[in-house]
Amino acid sequence: MQKRAGEAILRPRSYFVRPEEVPVYGPANHTGTANRRLIGPETVGARQLEVVLGTLQKGGAALPHAHPSIEQVCYMLEGRARATVGGESREIGPGECCFFPADAPHSFEVVSDEPVKVLVIYAPPYGEDPAKVVRGTAEALA
Repeated sequence: MQKRAGEAILRPRSYFVRPEEVPVYGPANHTGTANRRLIGPETVGARQLEVVLGTLQKGGAALPHAHPSIEQVCYMLEGRARATVGGESREIGPGECCFFPADAPHSFEVVSDEPVKVLVIYAPPYGEDPAKVVRGTAEALA
């Protein structure tokens, strides 16, 4: 471990990550979703952000929820999805992105026949911590 100004800093074995080397997990409050945490404290030692590669099957979704004090960006790689936040709803596809402000109820659902691949960026890291999510209803998005 390296130290800086009296705090321990974990030194990762590498700063480079291949998706196939990262374990897959199914996030809570999602259906048809397989995620890989690419960038985070446990992979490269990141402390201020987290990057997740998500694959959502046809019909897959992130049900309405919010992240207290955590901002989120979804950057679409493949497929099409409907993102809803702050009274707005839009279908997005490859090369497009959406922003979910901290504390804002939001949802995300696949609308294409093919799976969605999406990069999800959290700041600060979410780490799939149940204490960092508030589940909601569709009415909360309106």
